[in-house]
Amino acid sequence: MPMKRFAAPLALVLLSACSGGEAPHTAEFVQATPAEADFGNLRVRYNALPTLALSEPVAKQYGVARDAGTALVLVALREVKGNEESDADGDVSVTAHDLSGARQAITLRKVEAGGYTDYIGTARVSPRNSYRFEIVVATGGRRETVKFQRNF
Repeated sequence: MPMKRFAAPLALVLLSACSGGEAPHTAEFVQATPAEADFGNLRVRYNALPTLALSEPVAKQYGVARDAGTALVLVALREVKGNEESDADGDVSVTAHDLSGARQAITLRKVEAGGYTDYIGTARVSPRNSYRFEIVVATGGRRETVKFQRNF
């Protein structure tokens, strides 16, 4: 019987220890971490992030509207020689699948950024949904695939 008497206060102490005694606060947006995959001397860099995470100047540079229901998908192809990278040519396609299995092909276009050429496109996204992206790169007579997931 004494265990029951101490169970509730102990639970409260444990719960307050989890929060460190801090008051609840609103969630903060954490940008998705860019990722890369190497295939021999070909490096594929990729990312997908909400367009609202872009600053106005960056959105303008990319020609992308900032919108809560849109994500920017970015793919960069680089040829790696030692510690140096240069643009690599290739055909790039991207598809996205949400949790319900709905598929969308993402139309990409080339943009110049920081002396490099990148491929960008936009995907329709909804809050609290997760998307699986598949990138297919065809270059130099080979075909490589990269898959990654982002939550919005």
